[in-house]
Amino acid sequence: MVQHLGRGLIVLSFLLLIIMAGTIQKAMGAGSVEAGGKLYQTRCTPCHGPDGKAATPTAQALNPKPRDHTDGAYMNQLSQEHLAKVLKNGGPAVGKSPIMPPNPDLNDQQIDDIIAFVRTLAVPPYSGK
Repeated sequence: MVQHLGRGLIVLSFLLLIIMAGTIQKAMGAGSVEAGGKLYQTRCTPCHGPDGKAATPTAQALNPKPRDHTDGAYMNQLSQEHLAKVLKNGGPAVGKSPIMPPNPDLNDQQIDDIIAFVRTLAVPPYSGK
C-alpha cells in the first residue's frame, strides 16, 4: 500500500513538472528560433538586415531608420506582447514608425517564432527577466 502510494506521488509530481514546464515555456514565448530565423530572413531582412543591425541600403534610406535588433539595452526591455503587437499590427499600433508594416497573415506561432529569433540577436543576450 505504501509502495503504491509512493509511485502515485512520483507520477503526480512528474505530471505537475510537465505542466509547469509547458506554462513557463508559453510565458517565455514558445517560439522556434530556427523557424523564426527563416521567417526573419524573408520578412525582416530588407530593412533590419540579416544580422538585425538595420544597416542595409534600404534601412539607410528610411526615415526613421528601422530598429537595430542587436541593441539589447532597448530590445530586452520589450515584452513578448509588445513585440507580437508590432509584428501583427505594425509600428503605429505601439506608437512607433508607420514604415513598420503590419503582418496580419502571420499566425501566433509564426509571431512567436520570429520573436524567439529576434531575442537571439540582442547584445547583451535576452535573459527573460
